[in-house]
Amino acid sequence: MLEMKSFKTGAMALVSADTKIAELLTELHQLIKQTQEERSRSEHNLLNIQKTHERMQTENKTSPYYRTKLRGLYTTAKADAEAECSILRHALDKIAEIKSLLEERRIAARMAGVYNDSDPPRKTMRRGVLMTLLQQSAMTLPLWIGKPGESPPPLCGAIPASSDYVAKQGDKVAARVKAVDGDEQWILAEVVSYNHSTNKYEVDDIDEEGKERHTLSRRRIIPLPQWKANPETDPEALFSKDQLVLALYPQTTCFYRALIHNPPHRPQDDYSVLFEDTSYADGYSPPLNVAQRYVVACKENKKK
Repeated sequence: MLEMKSFKTGAMALVSADTKIAELLTELHQLIKQTQEERSRSEHNLLNIQKTHERMQTENKTSPYYRTKLRGLYTTAKADAEAECSILRHALDKIAEIKSLLEERRIAARMAGVYNDSDPPRKTMRRGVLMTLLQQSAMTLPLWIGKPGESPPPLCGAIPASSDYVAKQGDKVAARVKAVDGDEQWILAEVVSYNHSTNKYEVDDIDEEGKERHTLSRRRIIPLPQWKANPETDPEALFSKDQLVLALYPQTTCFYRALIHNPPHRPQDDYSVLFEDTSYADGYSPPLNVAQRYVVACKENKKK
């Protein structure tokens, strides 16, 4: 009976999510058209600015007339840029809504027992597919684009979650669990639920080979970043060189201690990190690239 109820709930959520996603895609399409129209409309003014500067260079003087004209042209250009920026921010909000609904749809599909090719059931997902999905998740992590003077929020790059933050169902986290041999390790996991009475999470190991569900306290969970930090505008939201972190080792689902070798220089860049590795003379691996999505703070001390 409970399984049937869960199936119906999941199926209804699927239909609702599909309808809303279709509506948002239509709205996004209109916003993209508006952006292009706004850009085309402002081109004439930008061309006038260029021509005015060319005339000033030809005449080799800056008359009061040109100063007044340029002041007006730049005022218009600023207003045009702000209008285009407003439309683009609105479009980014729509994209964020769509991504959120797609995640809700994935969870609803699991409840209803319905899957598609891009999100197969856990028991049939090949490791290669999982690695590809993790890479796609890192690549599509949105870049934080704040307004002038606005500080990056929690979970942007290296900025940790607030102390009262609770990860949502479906969120990916770094989780500290006990391995089969009794040792503890940090794994990539997905939040199933959070019990506010016990302050404990239930999480699933993201790795097919693990197939385990763990009940863990808050201190054993580190939420992953929800936005990439832009090195060009918000470098303070990135981990610094030589800072100790936990990073997802390439082609695995486990986090290991590492030192930041080089932080990203451009928005699309990854971190370059040195993993602790006793097989090397200096105790660290050669530099390896890890996406911002999979680098989190390490509260432990450096190795002794």
